Amino acid sequence: MPKLNTYLNFDGKSEEAFNFYKSVFGGEFLSVHRMSDMPGAEQLAENEKGRLMHISLPIGKDDVLMASDTVPSMGHKLDIGNHAYISVFTDSREEADRLFAGLSAGGEIEMALEDTFWGDYYGSFHDKFGIGWMINYPQQQHN
Repeated sequence: MPKLNTYLNFDGKSEEAFNFYKSVFGGEFLSVHRMSDMPGAEQLAENEKGRLMHISLPIGKDDVLMASDTVPSMGHKLDIGNHAYISVFTDSREEADRLFAGLSAGGEIEMALEDTFWGDYYGSFHDKFGIGWMINYPQQQHN
């Protein structure tokens, strides 16, 4: 069966964002590659060479959060929108509270964590990097 991982793009903020995510989730980076590591990097603008070509951080036992930075000199343009969210399912209310508080710090909360009409403990927000997150504790499976 295929495995899906979330892949994010940033405009020069991948490293900052992933250090932030690592501070919340814990763990160690699986890989970190800079634009300066790739063939032809000498043609990049000097301020783009330190950008990340790829970074990955394991989240939980089976998931990996990945990202890269855009390279404006190569025609890349980042458009932040509401077209995607990272949906995290937790094993407890306490874990949901911890992740929500940590990841939403400095961001914009759309829906505070609360017991919902569908029976879950749920909340959503955009973090300080503009990434949409949904935190969900499916209570009915644990009662």
